[in-house]
Amino acid sequence: MTPALVRQHVRHTSPEPGAESRARARDWSEIQERMLVPLHETVYARLDVGSSTRLLALGCGSGLALLLAAARGAAVTGVDSSHPERLALARQRLLPKPWDTHARAAARLVDGSPRDAAGPGRPRDAAGPGSPAYTLVTAFEPIGCLAGDSEGLAGLLAAATPLAERGAPVVLAGWGPPERCATSSVLRVATRLADPLRSAGSWRPALRDDLEEVAQRAGLRPDGSGRVTCPFGYADLDSAVRGLLSTGLFDAAVAATDRNQVDKELTEALHAHQRPDGTVWMPNVFRYLIARTP
Repeated sequence: MTPALVRQHVRHTSPEPGAESRARARDWSEIQERMLVPLHETVYARLDVGSSTRLLALGCGSGLALLLAAARGAAVTGVDSSHPERLALARQRLLPKPWDTHARAAARLVDGSPRDAAGPGRPRDAAGPGSPAYTLVTAFEPIGCLAGDSEGLAGLLAAATPLAERGAPVVLAGWGPPERCATSSVLRVATRLADPLRSAGSWRPALRDDLEEVAQRAGLRPDGSGRVTCPFGYADLDSAVRGLLSTGLFDAAVAATDRNQVDKELTEALHAHQRPDGTVWMPNVFRYLIARTP
């Protein structure tokens, strides 16, 4: 990784409305999102994603995982109701421009719930010719790191299941064991600063059966799992801070203290992972579960 010049933090006392959230979405798409590419590629290879795949991605964010699937020939639909700024970036990545004369696989992006994605993948009992159900559902945003981060996922999966073929794979992702994730030591900053908001979105160690419990609540049948090495690598400390803040894992800490305090303590925690050339490197292991629709 080529080192980059360390940029100073520029803080504005009165930012333009929406500017901060747009900047964070850009940090996610340009810095942080690519850290999970090994996870996406491993899952796609295992499930043989290709031209016959009709993919529904829950929480698709800025769309990098969709782009990788589309590059394999899959028809992709992304759904996200929590990150409108990320979804806007996904549209830039995936939707063809008027002057784009090159054919590409079909792509749809939906700001809403899985039910709003029932266009080309209507409920399987109502699907007819020309309206096929989805053959794969993914929820790649890792759970098992924030307190309560899996609570809404079971509902999303329950809404998405009727849009998929019977027996279609549904992929869930989560953080691996803390002892296998170097980033865990940095994320503990969020827990310490967020107290007493610990129950309202602060970091907690991943548990062994997090993914299986979500699948069970959604009425899905587990059918295999795996682990993937996803190191977090950054050009410098500034990039590492911006990338980690873009995940939302430090939101409770910022609410309990302030952005300057979180920046300071996060930077201090990252020093332990900085290499002589100025880059930051944190090996991590992520886990995925493949479940099947009933």
